[in-house]
Amino acid sequence: MKKIKAGIVGGTGYTGVELLRLLALHPNIELQAITSRGEAGTAVADIFPSLRGHVDLVFIAPDDAKLEECDVVFFATPNGVAMQHTPALLKAGVRVIDLAADYRISDVAVWEKWYGMTHASPELIADAVYGLPEVNREAIKSAQLLANPGCYPTASQLGYLPLIENNLIEVTGLIADCKSGVSGAGRSASVGILMSEVNESVKAYAVPGHRHLPEIQQGLEIAAGKEVGLTFVPHLMPMTRGIHSTLYAKLLKTDVDLQKVFEDRYADEPFVDVLPAGSHPETRTVRGVNTCRIAVHRPQDGDTVVVLSVIDNLVKGAAGQAIQNLNIMFGLEEQTGLQGIGLLP
Repeated sequence: MKKIKAGIVGGTGYTGVELLRLLALHPNIELQAITSRGEAGTAVADIFPSLRGHVDLVFIAPDDAKLEECDVVFFATPNGVAMQHTPALLKAGVRVIDLAADYRISDVAVWEKWYGMTHASPELIADAVYGLPEVNREAIKSAQLLANPGCYPTASQLGYLPLIENNLIEVTGLIADCKSGVSGAGRSASVGILMSEVNESVKAYAVPGHRHLPEIQQGLEIAAGKEVGLTFVPHLMPMTRGIHSTLYAKLLKTDVDLQKVFEDRYADEPFVDVLPAGSHPETRTVRGVNTCRIAVHRPQDGDTVVVLSVIDNLVKGAAGQAIQNLNIMFGLEEQTGLQGIGLLP
């Protein structure tokens, strides 16, 4: 099979280097270009020595990258960048996978409210496919523009979906209590993510409202076919990688085998692992891999259901899911390049 020519815009952040790590070993990918304005002319391996011997590219300025010659371009950039460049790439026949949030929200006004800027290409939003494979696999196959889901939204939606799709819970009072590793804040010099600031400490943030809230809500409302009431509270944890979502809801039915509901829903999903009844998934078991591990509980056999959902925020929550989507878009085996095993300890 002819190799797929791939470019990455924004290669110096954690998501960018994770894309490089995974794509470097993908048998069907030929890395064409990796862009960075600040590091143009510098060898990728000089910035990221872990890639020595695997990636021999040099960072190149975006204007010189000839991205229109690629088959697919990944945007691993801050919010607001992809929407500036995507129209021209699509016109050139390039398929685009945006790992930021530019095309995730279908309502432009809602997006502009939460992201605090005017959308540069709102006419493309209706054509963008939301890239949660466990929901949109068929649409992803023909997608030209793919909106890769956020990390919190991935873990939260996968945890809630079996319950909502089977009309098992009251959807007006959902609570998502979520924890993230520090890499979720990006690779930047910020006091709030210094080791001495986060080590041996846990804190909630963005309690009045986090920009991932409308994305989670949108996905759950599509599944429910009606409005969903969600309280979403993220927390920063003293770890590098990982998302742990503890999801609460009131059951409408208490005579249902919840374990079977989850096992049936994800039986054919290669990257969702429903653990045995009574399990408590750990973020360390998904470190470095594209797997979501889930456990479902009904404490004291009452009318509250608790779902535990863990992912690696940089893999299933970002770069790994983007490659899973690429595989689907180009007709490859979905697990290609993503067969790793979690790192322990």
